[in-house]
Amino acid sequence: MYLSIIKVKPLKDYKLMLTFENNENRIFDMKPLLNKGVFKELKDPEVFKTVHISFDSIEWNNSADMDPEILHEESILV
Repeated sequence: MYLSIIKVKPLKDYKLMLTFENNENRIFDMKPLLNKGVFKELKDPEVFKTVHISFDSIEWNNSADMDPEILHEESILV
């Protein structure tokens, strides 16, 4: 079972501050994904900043989205 994301905040250097439903705050680094598919568009800082909650996960205005399970597994607890 995965945890839903309840808050997301874009940070400098293409990182995201994520808050999960268990109130964990975690940082996810998007840099390794920025040369792949639709994520290439996120290199534009204005597009990157459009990140928002969509149901239980996150997405950007260019329709890129991320699975909450992957975000939790590959993020760092802060």
